[in-house]
Amino acid sequence: MFAVIKTGGKQYKVAEGDKIVIEKLAADAGENVTFDDVLMLGDDKKVTIGEPLVAGASVVGTVDEQRKGAKVLIMKKRQRNTYRRKKGHRQLETVVTIDSILADGKKAPAKKKAAPKKEEAPKAEAAPKAEAKKPAAKKAEAEKPAAKKAAAPKKAAAPAKADDLTKMKGLGKVFAGKLEAEGITTFAQIAKMKKADIDALEEKIGAAGKFESNDWVAQAKELAKG
Repeated sequence: MFAVIKTGGKQYKVAEGDKIVIEKLAADAGENVTFDDVLMLGDDKKVTIGEPLVAGASVVGTVDEQRKGAKVLIMKKRQRNTYRRKKGHRQLETVVTIDSILADGKKAPAKKKAAPKKEEAPKAEAAPKAEAKKPAAKKAEAEKPAAKKAAAPKKAAAPAKADDLTKMKGLGKVFAGKLEAEGITTFAQIAKMKKADIDALEEKIGAAGKFESNDWVAQAKELAKG
């Protein structure tokens, strides 16, 4: 699906996963932004043109960075005069990654803040019980053969090496960072995810429908094979 949005006096044709450079928006890097001025929606079967806007439609994106554009030089000169002026200008820009296109008027799920963990109270140490050994028990212990040496503890298995999740189509650095924050760092983990796990994760990181629309589970299965 694609959409045509209007922002900063200009129009942009976008699809999920696209990265666009637009006039500066009042938002910090990592924040979500919503474009309500949707002029057109379309897919392989149908195109909807707004009058002038498409009712209930919106486009949600994530701010990647705030930056300045390339420098533009302005020269002024007057004939038969010593008047000369030279100035430079760099336009303020915002780089946005398009996360989802909402055609039914629903709002993108808000990010939920994790509740702080409660500190566990320190457990009281149990007082050692003093047990007097009977002389007969001491003699029996002396007659027992020496106990075998305790086996050396096995080395803990090294954690799986993290994969480059951005190799998956439609998954940029922003969403890769969100997945890594949730402990998902390999293709194998994504390939094993069930529908319930995907729904819960999409709601938590604000990525409604991303797994199904980009077919990330199937992509992860192929990439996990090596």
